[in-house]
Amino acid sequence: MWIFIFLLLPLAGVGYALWHVYTLLSMIPWLRWMVIALCIVLIGLMFVTFSGQLDRLPMPVAQVVYQVSISFLFILLYVVMAFLVLDAGRLAGLVPRSWLYANGYTAIGLTVVLTAIFVYGNIHYNNKVRARVTLTTAKPLERPLRIVMLSDLHLGYHNGRHELARWIDLINAEHPDLVLIGGDIIDISVRPLIYEGMAQEFHRLKAPVYACLGNHEYYSGDSRAQQFYHDAGITLLRDSVAQVMGLRIVGRDDRSNPHRRALGALLRDSADTGGQRPYTILLDHQPYHLEQAQRAGIDFQFSGHTHYGQVWPASWITRLLYEDAFGPWQRGQTRYYVSSGMGIWGAKFRIGTQSEYVVADLRHE
Repeated sequence: MWIFIFLLLPLAGVGYALWHVYTLLSMIPWLRWMVIALCIVLIGLMFVTFSGQLDRLPMPVAQVVYQVSISFLFILLYVVMAFLVLDAGRLAGLVPRSWLYANGYTAIGLTVVLTAIFVYGNIHYNNKVRARVTLTTAKPLERPLRIVMLSDLHLGYHNGRHELARWIDLINAEHPDLVLIGGDIIDISVRPLIYEGMAQEFHRLKAPVYACLGNHEYYSGDSRAQQFYHDAGITLLRDSVAQVMGLRIVGRDDRSNPHRRALGALLRDSADTGGQRPYTILLDHQPYHLEQAQRAGIDFQFSGHTHYGQVWPASWITRLLYEDAFGPWQRGQTRYYVSSGMGIWGAKFRIGTQSEYVVADLRHE
């Protein structure tokens, strides 16, 4: 049902946009039909991507099809928004009707503005933001710790080994004691990760790495995802607990698994050290039901998944859907951080949001 709606909305957007293109470029018939033909091709590429056929294509072809088709979705969103604004202005008497009919100046203006927006969005995406968090506790610690946390790498047909190598360099430059990944290391398929040997890149990390699963690991096949984690030297916490450097790291299975264990059951199975509960960090990919961590006495929860919408105005929608869609949050004594993600799904644009990694310094109060 949701997949049908997800595909129907772009088709409706294409119809609306093409109707405007048809009238806007009516004085240049060949250009009008060229744009319409291009959109039909892009819709076909989009169906190839969402029908799961990419793994059947040669790798270079699959990479181009994926990036072009998903980029088309994001560009289409802004084209539709631009025409909606112009239509609203026309209905309000603020925009002359002539702006929308056989007007090359409007066509050129829209092209320039949208190109500028998406060039900015791509540059901004590649600028990874270093988000600082300071955590303090009265609980026993072996020593002050620096923890680098990241989520939503979405390695695959668009984010390849070259980008991963740059991210690994950023993490190593922080000299972390521990690296935590909050799910969605893999995008939609393990194939490009294996093809490019990305597992070897993770071995360059100079700190132990722990991670939980995200929903995209289920899309790519959780057994193959788990094998990749193993090959990459990442300790997967799937409804399990690890004692690390005096900390307790709890990793929940993604909520894509309806049979994942309750958080309380995971904590009961892990013994406290010396009768006092150690500082506890929860990795839970999707930030739903934040009250569960508070009730369980979790000290800090790290999540991802939302991407903070990736582009405006989707960021506004995520704020309606989640108690904490992005950034730090607190409930009682439990602190949270929902990351907008290091990588991105599909198109490499960030408009009104950021790609980030979190550097957390944990020390005694």
